[in-house]
Amino acid sequence: MIESGVYPKKNIDIIKILSEILTSDPDNVGAVLTFFGITKRFSGTKKEVTNIEVESYVEHASPIILKICQEVKEKYNLSFVYIYHFIGNFNVGDPLVFVAVGGKTRKKVFPAIQEAVERYKSEPALFKKEVYVDGSQQWISHA
Repeated sequence: MIESGVYPKKNIDIIKILSEILTSDPDNVGAVLTFFGITKRFSGTKKEVTNIEVESYVEHASPIILKICQEVKEKYNLSFVYIYHFIGNFNVGDPLVFVAVGGKTRKKVFPAIQEAVERYKSEPALFKKEVYVDGSQQWISHA
């Protein structure tokens, strides 16, 4: 299994990872939740987006993502927590992040995935530049 962290989008095969996750621990996993963050057509400023560019200080962000995974896993007594955040250029509809959590029961995985998502949005050094239909662009910290 590829370690959680920040990766160029072409270096991650989400389908392969998902397949590995679903077969990893059938005796201890009764619930798996996944989250895909997708490039939106309209930004928080209501401007129409043509594409975005995501950059990261990988040497900072990947260890922070690993820490989030470990802390959430321990807090909710889960079998696994994975976060893969992608960097590069993304068109509308492209996935930017993939999060998966697995545990014995759904009661543990639902709050765990919410915490994992909220934390990756604020803790690692991730930056996105939104490029708009009108030709303007804006850098936003925490992709």
